[in-house]
Amino acid sequence: MTKPPKPKPLLQDADKPVRSRPRRSRNPAQPNLPLDPMPDRIDPCLALLKARPPKGDDWVYEIKWDGYRLAVHIEPSGVRILTRGGHDWTDRFPAIKQAALWLPVGTAILDGEAVVLDQQGRSDFGLLQRSLGGRGGKKSSSDAIFMAFDLLYFDGRDLRNSEHDMRRHLLEDLVPAEGQGDIRLSEEIDADGDQLLASACELDLEGIVAKRRRAPYRPGRGGDWIKIKCVQSDSFIIVGHEISMAARGHIGSLLLAARKGDDLVYVGSVGTGFKESEAWKLRGLMDRIKRKTPAIKYVGRRKNVVWLQPTLIAEIEYRAWTDDGQLRHSSYKGLREVQDNAAIYEME
Repeated sequence: MTKPPKPKPLLQDADKPVRSRPRRSRNPAQPNLPLDPMPDRIDPCLALLKARPPKGDDWVYEIKWDGYRLAVHIEPSGVRILTRGGHDWTDRFPAIKQAALWLPVGTAILDGEAVVLDQQGRSDFGLLQRSLGGRGGKKSSSDAIFMAFDLLYFDGRDLRNSEHDMRRHLLEDLVPAEGQGDIRLSEEIDADGDQLLASACELDLEGIVAKRRRAPYRPGRGGDWIKIKCVQSDSFIIVGHEISMAARGHIGSLLLAARKGDDLVYVGSVGTGFKESEAWKLRGLMDRIKRKTPAIKYVGRRKNVVWLQPTLIAEIEYRAWTDDGQLRHSSYKGLREVQDNAAIYEME
């Protein structure tokens, strides 16, 4: 005959205390929790430029912001704010740093854009540059806010292999929509891509960004993110300037170049968009990098041209290209910082 099971001590005598097994001491070489190591830096996912929005339910849309791409690292030792090139700009955005310290999270890496908004609530690259003291300036910006659009690390978990929708869900819990602080949510917009682009252009916004819902976070321009612009805006190298005593800073126009393989090619000039104080600062920078011969092949007939070392990078807004590869209706927006690691326009 089978013996009945031996009753457990708890059932045997209610007066006896319940005791667990003796606990072994923890191996100090093992972590307390199986957490993912926090990356020191993450190369950003970049948006691929396209003429039209993609179609299908696999895409979600956001407004395109015009500022500096940043990663906000919330770490046990404090907050670090890194540029796209990996330079530490924490001290230049004190308000964003303080807002990050107030977020209800232990560790996190937020991906987003530092912007300054104009009176209509639109991001303005020129305003952001002036708030930082211009290119090469050392000012801290009290006007810049951080528009967060991705979450790459969250309380000990590396989210880069998670789908965009999951990362977005966690980000929306961390940064509430319609917030008015120095860290705000770049909201997703449920709309038809073509209609959203038309509305963005009517409001004089820079454009929109489409993101693939089920894609992980991958560095570079792999096509998971696509940008569609209302007005073209790209970075070009200043290779010279034309002197005009009647113009601000005595800058009649800037001569611009793009990359074509290992070479620089002339793409035209820009003579509008200069503010008085910015023009004189720019003139001072250019006076330090003069050279006798052009860094490009130039067959134009401009007078009073001063050639420059190809080190200054300008952000230029323009409407189109001519058939011979020149910018049309161009306007100067400001100088890019070296730390921003701005991509020079590549000619096909």
